[in-house]
Amino acid sequence: MFLSAVDTPIFRTVSLNNKFTVYDTKKVYIQVQDPGVVGQFKVKSADKLIVACLEALAERYPTYGFKKMFHLLRADGKSWNHKRVYRVYVMMGLNIRRRRKRRLPARVKTPHIIPIRSNITWSMDFMHDSLITGRSYRTFNVIDDHNREALMITVDTSLSSRRITRELDKLIDWRGKPEVIRCDNGPEFTSAVFEAWSRKNKIKLCFIQPGKPTQNSLIERFNGNYRREVLSAHLFTDLDQVREQAQRWMWDYNHIRPHQSLDNLPPVKFSQQRSYPCPPSLNIDLELLEETIFTNASG
Repeated sequence: MFLSAVDTPIFRTVSLNNKFTVYDTKKVYIQVQDPGVVGQFKVKSADKLIVACLEALAERYPTYGFKKMFHLLRADGKSWNHKRVYRVYVMMGLNIRRRRKRRLPARVKTPHIIPIRSNITWSMDFMHDSLITGRSYRTFNVIDDHNREALMITVDTSLSSRRITRELDKLIDWRGKPEVIRCDNGPEFTSAVFEAWSRKNKIKLCFIQPGKPTQNSLIERFNGNYRREVLSAHLFTDLDQVREQAQRWMWDYNHIRPHQSLDNLPPVKFSQQRSYPCPPSLNIDLELLEETIFTNASG
């Protein structure tokens, strides 16, 4: 075994014996593996101290790369050449590439225009909560932007992109497909599976800008109502209770609950009274407007 020194504002007294080598009694000593062998490589006796110091730094700062570790060694008074330190660094396998986070393409801010009829734009989002047992679950919510009608609330512990596309296929079979889907930049919506599904169904994806939930204000308002009136108002022991209560609340939300933005009418009644066929001239203008607004959806 071997002891290596690491700078720290805390000082300790280390008991010594013949198996340990001490470099500075004013530093904390970290016990590391035998530096004589690293993986399948035999370490030179002159490099044993470098191995010990790199091992200690890697354990204390697991996210640091070679440059930061090398500068810490220099600050500690170690005068080893950087090529020599890097050779040992690579031999120890500390240069393994880390998986980096995917960068999102630039999102253009798009006006949130309220459609004049149903099935033009759907908004969707996820919510999180937990049962009284501590088990967490997610809900996948979909509304129609025209009359704020709740189209679907799916509850489960895991909702992958493939599961979402299956649920949306069921909804489309009953409701018909929209022209545009408005959503955030969550991994389920930016995945290759979801993008391929949207291309197959010829549905445009309108992504809001990262960190701008107000650009998806309709579904955010719906989420707030759903949390206050269902998730935060009841204690659930299993997912079946959540699903049953969500379906009851969704029917009440669509048929009875008055909405201020709909002249205090429920969504279904508002759609029956206020929806009307779009004149041909307005159809042309709407198509041009949508083409201008959602150009960022395809790239």
